[in-house]
Amino acid sequence: MTAIPYVRRARPADLARIGELIAEHAAYEQATPPPEGSLERLGAALFDLPDEPRIRCLVAEGPEGEIVGYATCAPEFSTWQGREYLHMDCLYLCPGQRGLGLGARLMEAVVAEARALGIGEVQWQTPEWNEGAIRFYDRTGARSSRKLRYSVTAPPV
Repeated sequence: MTAIPYVRRARPADLARIGELIAEHAAYEQATPPPEGSLERLGAALFDLPDEPRIRCLVAEGPEGEIVGYATCAPEFSTWQGREYLHMDCLYLCPGQRGLGLGARLMEAVVAEARALGIGEVQWQTPEWNEGAIRFYDRTGARSSRKLRYSVTAPPV
């Protein structure tokens, strides 16, 4: 048990709880639930190559040691800027944990990941209707830009 909530890197034993939070996050964003097998694929990306993980996951622990939030990030390359940036794919805190400083700690940890990788910028997106997240990100000093995100399925050959 810890007296103060904190952020740390995810461990393999955290995967089931991270999966629960991912499902909560998808529901919160009114998205489709994670597909079958997604947690196993995430676990492989996080832990199969521990020295060079494909994606990084940070978890926020509440005062009782329970995982109450997470952030995931991975290096990407910007063609326009001609350099890498760290893409923060997700940042989520359980509703009762918001406004307590854990979001800021998760953001600081993501920025620390970028710094450790020698990357000078973190980028992410949030839905336009998520006013709480927008206020939070604005308070961090982040800049926003308007873009629509598209996706297309690439069926196997």
